[in-house]
Order: sequence, then C-alpha cells, then structure tokens
Amino acid sequence: MMSSSPAVRVRDLRVVRGGREVLHGLSFDVPRGRVVGLLGPSGCGKTTVMRALVGVQIVRSGQVTVLGEEAGSPGLRDRVGYATQAPAVYGDLTVAENLRYFASVLRAPRGDVDRVIEEVGLTGNRDQPVGTLSGGQHSRANLAVALLGSPELLVLDEPTVGLDPVLRRELWTLFRELAGRGVTLVVSSHVMDEAGRTDRLLLMREGRILADGAPAELRERTGAADLEEAFLRLIDETAGSPA
Repeated sequence: MMSSSPAVRVRDLRVVRGGREVLHGLSFDVPRGRVVGLLGPSGCGKTTVMRALVGVQIVRSGQVTVLGEEAGSPGLRDRVGYATQAPAVYGDLTVAENLRYFASVLRAPRGDVDRVIEEVGLTGNRDQPVGTLSGGQHSRANLAVALLGSPELLVLDEPTVGLDPVLRRELWTLFRELAGRGVTLVVSSHVMDEAGRTDRLLLMREGRILADGAPAELRERTGAADLEEAFLRLIDETAGSPA
C-alpha cells in the first residue's frame, strides 16, 4: 500500500551561495506517485532545489525530508534516482559499459541495463562510446542511469533539453508510465509547453515559488488561456503586491 505521507517535504528552505541568498524560505510537499514539474526561467533556483532534494546542496536553514528520511541519508542511496542537467556518464565507455558500471555501484540487477537502454530509446547505440553520441542521445544515456534499480523518487533536471519533439513526447510517456507504477517524479524545465504534462506545477522565479497547483487550476486562477500567459500574470501579481 502506498504511504499517505508525501514523498518530499520541504519547509522554509534557504540556500546562500556566494554570499547571496538564492532560495528564500521555500516550503512545499510532493505527493507520492505523481509527476511534479518545477518550472521557471534559467537561474531561478530550480537546480539548487533539486540538489537539496538529493542531499548534495549545503543549506543555510530549513528542513528537507525525502521518503521519510533526511535528504542525503545513506538509506536513500538506492531509493532516489538523480539525473543532472550536465550528463555525468563517461565519454570513453559505451552506453552499455556505463550502465553496467553504474548498475554495479547501485547494486541494481544486471538485467536492468537492457531494460533502461530500451526505455530511453538507445537500443541501436548500446555499443557506441558515449563521447560520440549526439547531445540528445547523451542526455538519454544520463537519464538511463537514474532509471537503474527501482527508485521510488526520480529527480530529473531538465531531462528533455536538446531533444526533438518526438523524443520529448516519448520520454513524457515514459514518465507517466513510471508514475503509474507508483514512482514519484520531480522534473524541472523552462519549457512552458511541457508544463501541461504534469500533475502539479511549482512555478518559480528568483528563488521563490510563485504558485503551486495543477496546470488547470493555475490557468483558472489567473484566467489565462495557456500556462505561459498564466506564469506572466502571476509575475505581474507578485510585482504589484506590497513587500
């Protein structure tokens, strides 16, 4: 039975980098088995939030709980999959060699290598050195590492950047399938047309959350025809609010 507690709970998260506060007291929950989008322009703090969720970001204050444990706890190592925006695979190894290596590190079943290669659409490239892949293929190889094992939470930082529309659609279909199996996904993007594919959106700007809700709710709240217009109206509302 799926736990009723959220997969992620963040309370008053503050992060300071280079003497400047980049996250200003963020608080939100991520329910289990849902696809939650973290949406906002480049530089708004999305990657910093994701680093905090996987426990690799130094925080000034606040609390981040993931699957019932403090973010970064050793017990989460094989329960959380993380795909960084910059691919972290080895260029001199083939796709399959990379995945066999990471599968051994994560103690994932060897059969997972073939499964994730197929899921990300790299079957025809399995024996190709990663350094010779296209940018989109490189991103898919990076995503495949995060899918190894049976992660309960996937934290994906801009997983579709540089991909063509067909592949982006295929990956979002995969994300929905994973959520259907009970996996929770936190997916960042700065592409507004991807926002409507999520169950819920956290709209960010300048280290703050402007809005938190289902895409339809945000459109209704702002009276906007699409999510890009909704986002712009929320920015205008914030600018017009007293400090």
